[in-house]
Amino acid sequence: ALKRIRNSETKRLRNRYQHKTTRNAMKKLKETTSKKEAEKLFPEVVSMLDKLAKNNIIHANKAANLKSGLAKHVASL
Repeated sequence: ALKRIRNSETKRLRNRYQHKTTRNAMKKLKETTSKKEAEKLFPEVVSMLDKLAKNNIIHANKAANLKSGLAKHVASL
C-alpha cells in the first residue's frame, strides 16, 4: 500500500505538470496575433494534447474539441 501511495503521488505530480504546461501553451497560442507564429506553435500544442489524451490525463473527445477550437483560431488569423 505504501508503494502504491508513493507511485500515485509521483504520477499525480507528473500529470499535473504536463496538464498545466499544455494549458499554458494553449493560452500562449490563443494570445498570439501573428499567423506565422501561431502556425509554428500549433503542431506542438496538438502533440501535447494528443499525449495527454493517450495517457488518460484528459478525455480523447476533450482533446479533439480543444484541437478543433485551436485550429479554428489559427485559421481565423
